[in-house]
Order: sequence, then C-alpha cells, then structure tokens
Amino acid sequence: MRRFLTAAITVIALALPAFSTELGDDGLHKEPWFRDTFKDMREDLAEANAEGKRLLIIWEQRGCLYCAKMHEEVYSDPEVRAQIEGGYFVVQMNLFGDVSVTDFDGETLPEKEMAMKWGVMFTPTMMFFPEEVGEGIPANRAVVAAMPGAFGKGTTGALLTWVQEHGYESGVNFQKYVAERVTGQ
Repeated sequence: MRRFLTAAITVIALALPAFSTELGDDGLHKEPWFRDTFKDMREDLAEANAEGKRLLIIWEQRGCLYCAKMHEEVYSDPEVRAQIEGGYFVVQMNLFGDVSVTDFDGETLPEKEMAMKWGVMFTPTMMFFPEEVGEGIPANRAVVAAMPGAFGKGTTGALLTWVQEHGYESGVNFQKYVAERVTGQ
C-alpha cells in the first residue's frame, strides 16, 4: 500500500506544472515585482526614474494562455526575473479592466478604453517607456518598444537588455540585434 501511495503521489507531482503563479481576484497572474499603483503614467514614470528603473506596462487578460506561458516559462527564469526586478518598474494592466488609467497626456479612461486608445489588441503585450515623456504626448506615441505576444526566455531577455541599453536610439533594429546576439557578430 505504501509503495502504491508513493507511486501515486509521484505521478501526480509529475503531472503538475513545474511553476505556477498566483492568480488575483481579477483572474490575472500576479508577480511579486508587479507594482500596485494608481495607474497614473506620469506618477509611475517619476517613481520608476526615482528608483533608477525603466517603466514597463504589461497588458494581460483573464484566461490568457500566452500570459500563463510567459509567467510559467519566461518570468520564472532566474535570469529574466533578475533583469526585470533589477531594471524595471512593472505595472500590470487588464485588457478588459475597468480600473482608471491616466495617460501621459492627462486623459483618464478605464483600462479597456485605454487599451483601445493605445492600440493594444493582444495579450500579453509589454510596453516600454523612455525616462522622459513630453507634455501632451500619449503613451502610444511615447513608447520606445512594444512586444505583443509570448516569446521565449532568449528573446524576452534580449528585449529587456536592448531597452536598458537604449538600443532603440542606436538605429539597430531589435530583430537585427537579436540576430547579432545569436550569431555572435
């Protein structure tokens, strides 16, 4: 009997995913490095700058399989997690949420309407912002990089590095940057 129970527990343990993030009341995955803010982009940017970090907005939705993939396979990677925790001020937004968001241009809308304004159509979507955003400029015009979709650890890590290093100012397209990293040239 004891062997049977040990075997059964082993089979169940192997069937479970290796990593699972907590789901919030809104059905979205929660990470300890997500910031709970008033979702005022100017305030969030100022706080990110005060900490010497870059502002990153991650859009997700309830039941998103690609969001789950990012949390379970990418954000759980120690190197990726360290990059995010060390260099980014991360605010999660709900593609269909009703929480008020104040854009850099001062307009306040529910998350779902702000997603439409900013052109966010897919989850997950990561939006990266510069250290400074001029007066009256909405987030969709200020964003320095956006990654819609689920990508692997390598591509995600490369994007985190590329943004930190201001690669978008170098004239080197992100795809070329990734290709150069892969080939070592």
